[in-house]
Amino acid sequence: MALTEEGLISVPGFQSRYVRLANGARAHYHTAGETGPPVILLHGGLAGSSGLAGWRYLAPFLGANGFRVYCPDMPGFGLADTREEYWPVHGLASHTEFIDMFADALCLDRFFLSGNSMGCMNTVQYLCAYPYRVIRYILIAGGIGDAAPLHMNMDVFPPFDGTTESMRKMMDTIIYKPQNISEEYLEMRTAAGNRQAQSYSAHMGAMLKSVLGGDDDDSNLSVRMTTKGRIDKLTLPGIYLYGKDDVLIPIENAYAQEDALPNVQFFYPSECGHQIQTDQPDLTNQIYLEFFRDGRVSRETADRAGVSTRRPEIPALVEQR
Repeated sequence: MALTEEGLISVPGFQSRYVRLANGARAHYHTAGETGPPVILLHGGLAGSSGLAGWRYLAPFLGANGFRVYCPDMPGFGLADTREEYWPVHGLASHTEFIDMFADALCLDRFFLSGNSMGCMNTVQYLCAYPYRVIRYILIAGGIGDAAPLHMNMDVFPPFDGTTESMRKMMDTIIYKPQNISEEYLEMRTAAGNRQAQSYSAHMGAMLKSVLGGDDDDSNLSVRMTTKGRIDKLTLPGIYLYGKDDVLIPIENAYAQEDALPNVQFFYPSECGHQIQTDQPDLTNQIYLEFFRDGRVSRETADRAGVSTRRPEIPALVEQR
């Protein structure tokens, strides 16, 4: 299947759109569904990521089941504005403000929120900054700031060097089921990685410094980014999905996060790598539908999804036997 004129894979029910933000940036996003409660889905942070690349299975499903879904390309990714004044030079902090401007531009007062990997980190940061705008949230395989340690296995694949082959190696590592990686998908991601190279570099330098530690020239920004004593105190309904076969951020990270988040229900599905929504789309779709629609996950779905046995289940979030 050929790419579209914008260099994107074509997904039925998933439309490419642009919106102008308050700061002047031209933001690109994909949308599914025309009516119903709004959902914002935040993609991961490897080179070539985008709203389309991360949510091509889930978003159209939710759109067909009563939700309005918005999947923005974060600054430094996809078809986001590449002008230097819009580079995300403060990493996750820049992304947090982008999400808020994006919601304002689309007139979304309150919404469901979810993110995978870097999108998980961005969701956590947004929850800490603007909890009153979020109805419920779902996290997938990322970090929760300094509320719990994070150990990323960055040596499992070579860095993106601008070639399709290096992109293929990255995807083989984070996606458990290789049949979900098409040639068109790799072509799209490779082009995005090259298009956003400078903006992406600015973002990654700032993000890795805040996530993995290191010298920080702005102590005030460090205070802004702290999550300890904040994310763990939130009582907003939230669940967390973490694949048992994640090699980029191994599952031991999830156990530390579960210990730090007493109000969040964890699930550990099998045969899932770093992108559960890509490896197990049918299961992921059902979890999202139930939790966003009903406020809790059904007993059958919870058991299929590997609901955590490390601590008692949260009855308000999971149907009990």
